[in-house]
Amino acid sequence: MSLPSEPVTLSVEQIRDINQKLADLRHDVNNNIALMLSALELIRRRPETVEKMLESLARQPQKVIDAVTQFSKDLESALHITRP
Repeated sequence: MSLPSEPVTLSVEQIRDINQKLADLRHDVNNNIALMLSALELIRRRPETVEKMLESLARQPQKVIDAVTQFSKDLESALHITRP
C-alpha cells in the first residue's frame, strides 16, 4: 500500500460522500447480521426450515465482505492510497 507523500485535502462534498458511504456500510452490515440472527432464531423455533435458512445464512457473509471491500476502495481512492 502506498500512502500519499503530501497532505490530502478533502472538500466538504467529499467528506459528506465518505460519511454517507460509512453510514450505508453500517446499515448494510447491521442488516446482514440481523438476517443471520433471524435465520438462526427461525431454525431454533422451526427446525424444519433449516435448509431454507441455511441458504440465507450462507449468503450474508459475502454481502458483508463485498460492502466492506467497496467502502475500503472508495475511502482509499478519496485519500489517494494506492495498492500495488
